Amino acid sequence: MLQSINPFNGEIIASYNEHTPEEINDIADHAATAQEHWAETTFAERSRLMDAAAAYLRERKEDYARLMTNEMGKPIAQSRAEIEKCASVCTYYARHAADFLANEPIPTEASQSYIAYRPLGLVLAVMPWNFPFWQVFRFAAPALMAGNGALLKHASNVTGSALAIAEVFEKAGFPKHLFSVLKVPGKKAGDVIGNQQVKAVTLTGSVGAGRAIASRAGAMLKKTVLELGGSDPYVVLEDADLEQAVDICVTSRLLNSGQSCIAAKRFIVVEPLVEAFTARYVEVMKNKKMGDPMAEDTDVGPQASISLRDELYDQVRRSIKKGAKCLLGGKIPENSGAWYPPTVLTGVEAGMPAYDEELFGPVAAIIAARDEADAIRIANDTVFGLGAAVFTRHADRGRQIAEKGMNAGCCFVNDFVKSDPRLPFGGIGDSGYGRELSYLGIREFTNIKTVLVK
Repeated sequence: MLQSINPFNGEIIASYNEHTPEEINDIADHAATAQEHWAETTFAERSRLMDAAAAYLRERKEDYARLMTNEMGKPIAQSRAEIEKCASVCTYYARHAADFLANEPIPTEASQSYIAYRPLGLVLAVMPWNFPFWQVFRFAAPALMAGNGALLKHASNVTGSALAIAEVFEKAGFPKHLFSVLKVPGKKAGDVIGNQQVKAVTLTGSVGAGRAIASRAGAMLKKTVLELGGSDPYVVLEDADLEQAVDICVTSRLLNSGQSCIAAKRFIVVEPLVEAFTARYVEVMKNKKMGDPMAEDTDVGPQASISLRDELYDQVRRSIKKGAKCLLGGKIPENSGAWYPPTVLTGVEAGMPAYDEELFGPVAAIIAARDEADAIRIANDTVFGLGAAVFTRHADRGRQIAEKGMNAGCCFVNDFVKSDPRLPFGGIGDSGYGRELSYLGIREFTNIKTVLVK
């Protein structure tokens, strides 16, 4: 039995019966049949339906936003923004997929030689709870536009969101079964990979889940794309605009109540600025409102579950035990619900959870660096490599550090890391491999086929 539990008040929203192995096989068979026909449709037809999906998302924005907030605690304003972003990625690929996947001529001695991009077939998506709609549409819009079909194994606590996404594609007019939801717990996701109809797998989730899925898929030689955890470093140099840097850093750390793979996690500040940065950072964090996620003025909602909140608290407690200082927050509120307050730690060093691990919640770790070189060293002293940012008044200095200095898949200057349909998104190291979004993302789940005519 799968359950959705409201993290705000602990109430059970809904319960769902799991699919049996026989039902999973039947769903996969129907989806594969639908995909075979879908692969031969024109880009014009696919675009028409994807535009219809975008329109339906906007029509039901309030309903879907409230569903997300109830299931995982996201502040309602952010839920609305997430639905809008999903609509935008649908529109983006409706406009550009045909060009991204057009045959690409390659001059050779043959009369004709070119690259063709053909769909792989049925793609299994194992998706997380933190962005219940966006994570799915980030995969589904390009995958479907490329001619693939989709099986969604969503996080159990957001099963309602999974079914709502299936409703979007159904109401938009996509072929029946082309996008199908599997109601199975995470521990059984690996079993689905073995289904002969599944040709590739994409996962967004923890490092442990990524290793398990990649191992199972690799044994069967099935393509995978993984977007895993992150401990994103934000380097603040001595010539940064202090107010701008703090405001952006706080915004990034508290986005989605701190539950984002690309949220800023480690703030590495050069010594001439660290005292002023810390004082202002604490002041801005202190003024952020934690409360009812349905309230329009809430900045920080509850964590997605009690267990996740307790895990975060344990990481903070162990960091403090090893010498970190807590300047703000750090204690679990007495009221019911999965609450954890905005928290600021200083004196963070290697060997502490706040330095070495991903803290998936509203906890900021401020780390002092001697100079630029030391800051870059600390930024790269991690097994992760998803996002990174640097703050400086000199754009070219920042660009050089972002391009050549920091080891991550996404490096921003004077802004917080975010995903954009126009730009490739993904990481290196324990943050995974492969890319989503842009023209690179849509090609991940295609057969990049060489065609030569003598």
